[in-house]
Amino acid sequence: MRPVRKWLTALLAVACLLALTVPPSAADSLDLTVKPIPLFRDDLSRTELGRLIWRGGLDLTSSDRRFGGLSALAIRPDGKEITAFSDHGFWVVMTPDYRDGKLVGISKAELGVLADERGHPLERSSQRDAESVAVGVDGAMIVAFERNHRLWAYPPGQVLPSVIPPPDEIGDAPSNGGIEALTLLQNGKLFAVTEDFGRGDSVVGWISDRKGWDVVTVRTSGTFKPTGAATLSGGDVLLLERRFGLRGGIGSRIRRLSQDSIRAGAVIDGPEIARLDAGATFDNMEGIGTWVTEDGRQMVYLVSDDNYSALQRTYLMLFEMAAD
Repeated sequence: MRPVRKWLTALLAVACLLALTVPPSAADSLDLTVKPIPLFRDDLSRTELGRLIWRGGLDLTSSDRRFGGLSALAIRPDGKEITAFSDHGFWVVMTPDYRDGKLVGISKAELGVLADERGHPLERSSQRDAESVAVGVDGAMIVAFERNHRLWAYPPGQVLPSVIPPPDEIGDAPSNGGIEALTLLQNGKLFAVTEDFGRGDSVVGWISDRKGWDVVTVRTSGTFKPTGAATLSGGDVLLLERRFGLRGGIGSRIRRLSQDSIRAGAVIDGPEIARLDAGATFDNMEGIGTWVTEDGRQMVYLVSDDNYSALQRTYLMLFEMAAD
């Protein structure tokens, strides 16, 4: 292992010991109604989904009209705190309850508003569309926004974000097709993937370095488009994708991208490890996050964006990755 990589690995290890801290804007206690959901409603005993094992799910609702639209997830390294970001500029912190290794409830929840560089709440729709998040090596929440494409980093315990210069090419992305998936790689670089910016069966992505951003190409197929990304403890990346349309219907899938394939100028592809479609419980799955239990089991969270619609649901779902 080269000295630079050793330094980055050590820095990441320190960061993982930090509790996730959202911007301390005026937080309100959030009253959530929580109902358990099965993975398959017609077969409650079924717990396997490709390479994933079902560890519980919740249907979340609230009388607070600000709750909803959850598009991004950040999970504390020990799994004891979940931070979700809404595409309406809100953040939600939840304390999950586990029983026998399964997600069974939420014991506490708070909701706050993301602020701009001057400390003002994000109110305009063009400014508040938070779609993805990565936790930086310093513990900052790095949030990617669409419409007005940009990257803001919220340091732990601070209200005001700092601006991260985005990739030059992002200005050419469609308003609603910018960075939808963002994660921190084990080498300390950011990996960003757009939802709908590219040609044919591929979309544009980038890898950060100290000089800026290097372009990569991420393969897609059919009508699946990226909606989230999370890094596994071993370094590979899980890419969450969504399919929505007349051709192919509605569904979501997760692909595993090898860490060795994620490099400057590469064409990145990876196998599907799980799919949520007809028969399974799912909605508009947009956020994904990972953590590792004390005994070394790799866990994966998913969350759905209900688009603030009475016809859709906010599902929080927990899986364990099957051993290789």
